[in-house]
Amino acid sequence: MLFEGKITDNGFDNRITKLFGIQYPIIQAGMIWASGWKLASAVSNAGGLGLIGAGSMYPEVLREHIQQCKAATNKPFGVNLPLLYPDIDKHIAIIIEEKVPIVFTSAGNPKTWTAKLKENGITVVHVVSSAKFAKKCEEAGVDAVVAEGFEAGGHNGREETTTLCLIPNVRQSISIPLIAAGGIATGRAMYAMMAMGAEAVQIGSRFVCTPEASSHQAFKDAVVSANEGDTVLTLKELTPVRLIKNDFYRRVAEAEENCATKEQMEELLGRARAKKGMFEGDMTEGELEIGQVSSIIKDIKPAANIVAEIWSEFTETAKNPFRF
Repeated sequence: MLFEGKITDNGFDNRITKLFGIQYPIIQAGMIWASGWKLASAVSNAGGLGLIGAGSMYPEVLREHIQQCKAATNKPFGVNLPLLYPDIDKHIAIIIEEKVPIVFTSAGNPKTWTAKLKENGITVVHVVSSAKFAKKCEEAGVDAVVAEGFEAGGHNGREETTTLCLIPNVRQSISIPLIAAGGIATGRAMYAMMAMGAEAVQIGSRFVCTPEASSHQAFKDAVVSANEGDTVLTLKELTPVRLIKNDFYRRVAEAEENCATKEQMEELLGRARAKKGMFEGDMTEGELEIGQVSSIIKDIKPAANIVAEIWSEFTETAKNPFRF
């Protein structure tokens, strides 16, 4: 089979672990206001792939985080780069200058920068929410694709396709390596994704609840306290985002019920709303981006422990997938 992989004494052997040079097919998502160099290096040191989330960083701040990450780990790490952000050319230049080995792009056309990055020896992965765009990524020459279901936190696809439906569709549509994302926080969920054709998983929400995550402690506590139904996909007229329900969300919902215009919704959102909530700890007026899987996250623990627990549960499930 083309997509075979096997558990070894040192981790896992498949196309993704070979592509990135990592031990386990576990990737930490590049999350805005949560994934700085401390989290990325911790995950990489634990055998996964850590990503610096550039979406919340000015270019020189990104440079600082890349240099700090290099000092903290000798393992591969990468940068997640949303293509819709300003100063994207400056971000790209810094990534090339600092010789970052891996870049995950999102929220834009992969054709724009993939060739430039690959010309400089960088492995390129793009995040999509549909099989249609996964095909376009393969045509653009990316090395792998992340298919993210709408369970995921943060900015999301308009199609609202669940991970369970998305992964088989994308797997049938492309031949390059596939990484599953959205609603994954355990080894059993990882096993399920691999059974459907994914070759690795990208995990965000679980890694928010770590000491190494740069997000505010109040936000981490809110994630741990979240229950089923406490998150919602909203702001669909702008850019869909999944967040925890709070006073800000309720004002958004009221505006939507009153058929607010796009301009009115933009005014309501304002600027730096995610920073206010996730980084500064304003649980009332901030935008609290997190995935549905937050309802099963009940503690804060080091990133290395999370990687180890996910891998242990994955291997145990592989031995006996029907034991609960």
